[in-house]
Amino acid sequence: MATEHIDVRYVADLARLELSDEECATFQPQLDSILRYAESLSRLDVDGIEPTAHAVPVYDVMREDVPGTSLSQEAVLQNAPDQAQQQIRVPKVIADA
Repeated sequence: MATEHIDVRYVADLARLELSDEECATFQPQLDSILRYAESLSRLDVDGIEPTAHAVPVYDVMREDVPGTSLSQEAVLQNAPDQAQQQIRVPKVIADA
């Protein structure tokens, strides 16, 4: 399957990038090279090769979930930049409707 020509301006538009003529002249050969390399990878014979996500096995390394001692409410409120009614006060983050 031959890779059709993909213009670097088209890719830039998809990425919402504004490229100058000089940048397009620099990036077009690079994009063409990348596409040729990807095409060469698609011609490799991978029959009998099991797909993998990582080159080496990855195992979950989890520690035991053991509850520890918590900070007291007073200790937490001491570190709060603002507090009201024994609670941490934060700026409003919901926009007005």
